[in-house]
Amino acid sequence: MDRRKFFKASLAGGAALATGAATCPAQARDNKPLPSEALGLLFDSTLCVGCKACVAACKEANGMPMEFSTKDQYWDTPLDISGKTLNVIKAYRDGKMEVKDREENGFAFIKKSCMHCVDPSCVSACPVSAMKKDPKTGVVTYDKDACIGCRYCVAACPFGVPRFTYDSATPQISKCQLCVHRHKDGKYAACAEVCPTGATLYGRVSVLREEARRRLAMKPGEMASFPRGHLRAAEEKVLQGAPQGKGAMQRAGWRVESDQSAYPNVAAKYLDHVYGEKEFGGTQMLMLSGVSFQKLGYPDLPPRSDAAASETIQHTLYGGLIAPIAVLGALTFIAKRNVKPEDEGGHHG
Repeated sequence: MDRRKFFKASLAGGAALATGAATCPAQARDNKPLPSEALGLLFDSTLCVGCKACVAACKEANGMPMEFSTKDQYWDTPLDISGKTLNVIKAYRDGKMEVKDREENGFAFIKKSCMHCVDPSCVSACPVSAMKKDPKTGVVTYDKDACIGCRYCVAACPFGVPRFTYDSATPQISKCQLCVHRHKDGKYAACAEVCPTGATLYGRVSVLREEARRRLAMKPGEMASFPRGHLRAAEEKVLQGAPQGKGAMQRAGWRVESDQSAYPNVAAKYLDHVYGEKEFGGTQMLMLSGVSFQKLGYPDLPPRSDAAASETIQHTLYGGLIAPIAVLGALTFIAKRNVKPEDEGGHHG
């Protein structure tokens, strides 16, 4: 086939593809739903005392090295999550820091680790499925053997969670995987297992949401009991058919129970907001606080996930063949423009 015939065939093929694409428009998708047995964490900033037992337990459970931020390297002092630290406790400070969990002249503690998004951008952005979301538990995991080091997941995450180990001879992504390697032994997330106050709880997201609503309904200043560790008993009751919905467990008489003795404490004045319940399509790590989440370092995000929006655009472009047709047309135009007259008319003797 000579060049003239090639150009004619390319243009004809592009027109046919465009006609087919017009009859099959891509459909915008919604956020993906929360898996029915989704596991996650509930972090209550008002109960956190900044002891960082969760940081140490996470390091031990995941075999992470110490990280120093001071001249005297006596103990582990990470300032943020990194290739060496998967979970960290940060502090909010304002003015004289006189009262805990108050924005003005107060202070508060906040946990930072993977949010395990319901519709995660890192999974959507990964071209080789090194980032995966378990269809049953919803836990977002990372496969270092599949990773090609593109770091698309790093750029895609709105929470700045996946970190790349630039200082390693064998670099990889580091992020919390909710201690999935401990599940086979009947254990759970180390950060929740060691938390002395119940500031970090582990369990099914449906149960954690109920516990969050129970706390929001408390009167500030009253004595209350806070479960610690893993909400096992409540999970079993939910699986046996406990009613769902806001406050359903309390109305039906179900009690939130855990595998550790409860922690007695005075109920704080919470913001009427469970962070992670709707943000970005929802996350499996939920948070309560008495201080604005934006001041604690968490972004104000829309309810629609980036993955839903970006995949809709991708499907529109590639599912409808718009982008390939546009590229083919551009290349054809450039090639035709650069063809010399003698190439089109043949050689003259």
